[in-house]
Amino acid sequence: MNRIIGFDVARALALFGMVIVNFKLAMEVSDGATIWHSFAHLFEGRASALFVILAGIGIAILTNKALVSKKPEDTNVVRKSLLKRGLLLIVIGLAYTPIWEADILHFYGFYFIIAAFLFTLAPKRLLLISIAFVVAFPVLWGFFDYEHGWDWATYSYAGFWTMDGMIRHIVFNGFHPIFPWCGFLIFGIWLGRHDLSKSGVQKSLFTWALSILVITELTFYMLRTWATDNAAVGLSQEEIEFVLSTSIIPPLPQYMLSAGSSAVLMLLICVKLTSAFPNSRLIEYLGKTGRLALTLYIAHVIVGMGTLESLGLLYNQSIELSLIASLVFCFSSVVFSMLWLKRFKIGPLESMFKKLI
Repeated sequence: MNRIIGFDVARALALFGMVIVNFKLAMEVSDGATIWHSFAHLFEGRASALFVILAGIGIAILTNKALVSKKPEDTNVVRKSLLKRGLLLIVIGLAYTPIWEADILHFYGFYFIIAAFLFTLAPKRLLLISIAFVVAFPVLWGFFDYEHGWDWATYSYAGFWTMDGMIRHIVFNGFHPIFPWCGFLIFGIWLGRHDLSKSGVQKSLFTWALSILVITELTFYMLRTWATDNAAVGLSQEEIEFVLSTSIIPPLPQYMLSAGSSAVLMLLICVKLTSAFPNSRLIEYLGKTGRLALTLYIAHVIVGMGTLESLGLLYNQSIELSLIASLVFCFSSVVFSMLWLKRFKIGPLESMFKKLI
C-alpha cells in the first residue's frame, strides 16, 4: 500500500483533539460558556480512539511485506520490531507518567506487544479478537470494582506504583486499559488490511460506520431517557449517566462502538479530502504535522502545559482560555513541523525512537 497522506492528516487532527481534551483537564476548567464546553466534550475519548486505530493501521502497513512474503524469517523480524517498540513505549510512558498521569504511551506499549503475536492472523480473526477485547471489559466489570483507586473529583488514581495498582490500571481500569482499548488497535490492523484508497472500500466502511454511530447514539439516548423517567429502574441520574452513556469513562461497549465508528468516519473523510485536494497547502501542513505526532504529543505536556504552569494558568481556568491555549499550541505545532521537515526527514523524537529500535 502506498503512503496515504490522509492518515497523516487524521493523525494531526487526532493530536489536536487530544490537546484540547488534555489542556481542559490540566487547566481544571471550571466555568465558561456551555457551547464551548460542549465543543470540547466532542473530542473526549474520540481523538484518542482515532489515534490508537491509526497506530493499528500503521502496524498493518509495517507488517504487510512480511505477510506477503510468508517467510518465517521476515515474520520474526517484524515481530521482534513490534516487541522492541512496545517495550520502549512502556519505558517512555512510565517515565512520563509522573509528569502526566493520563499518559497513553505505556498503554500503547502493551497494545504493541499483544499485536506482535496477532498480526499474522486473517482479517476475520482480527475483527473477532477486537470484538473480544470489547466484550471482555463488561465481563471483568462484573467481577472487579472498576472505581477502585479512582478519585473522580480530581481524576487521580491512587496506588498506581504498587504492583497490584499498576496491573489493575493497565489491564482494566486505567485511562486506556488493555481491556477494551487494545480492541481499537486490533481493529486498526484489520482496517489496514483493506485498501482504503479504493472508492468502493471507502463507501462500504463509511456506510457501516455511520449506521453504527447513529444506531448506538440513538439507542443509548433513548435508554437514558427511559431510565430517567422510570423511578422503578432504581438508578440515580449519576448512575444512569455512568452506565448508559457513550462517554469514555467507563469504556463500555457502547462507547467503543460510538468512538470507533466516529474515528472511522473522520479517517475516511481525511483520506477523501486529501485525494480530492492533493495540492492543498492546508492538507500539506496537516500531513507534515501528523508525521511528528510522537514529538508533539510529548511536547504538549512538557512545553505546552509547562508554559501554562509557569504563567499560573493550570488551575480553575475558563473553557475559553483552555481552547485559546490549545489553539496556540496546535498552530505552533504546525509551524514547527513545517520548519523541521524542511531540514530533516522525521521528527526529533521519532528519529531517537527509530535509533533505539
